[in-house]
Amino acid sequence: MADTQQVDAKAERRVARLARRIDSFSKAHGGAEGQVAYLGERGARIVLVGEDGGWGDLVAPSYEIAQQAVEKSGITAHDDFDGEFAAKVTTGRYEWSRMAGLQIGGPSNT
Repeated sequence: MADTQQVDAKAERRVARLARRIDSFSKAHGGAEGQVAYLGERGARIVLVGEDGGWGDLVAPSYEIAQQAVEKSGITAHDDFDGEFAAKVTTGRYEWSRMAGLQIGGPSNT
């Protein structure tokens, strides 16, 4: 029973930590929306899009922890990263050069 309580307490701390980071992102970007994507054994990715078009992501050790963190933060959660939600993302020169760079010899990762 003690092991279960330790696992639960550790999961709760991870949820709280992720929720604080989501809150911080949201405050910095005038609000935020998110989507949780399953990454397999690696866990889940929380994709965040701010009201100002800024975006970022966080990785959680499990899909359940990611979902709980999004719920705890109070942001709107989307089932998919498409449509109006995806259209809110603002990309700049850096992102476009990085995307093209991977294909046609643009800037390196370092």
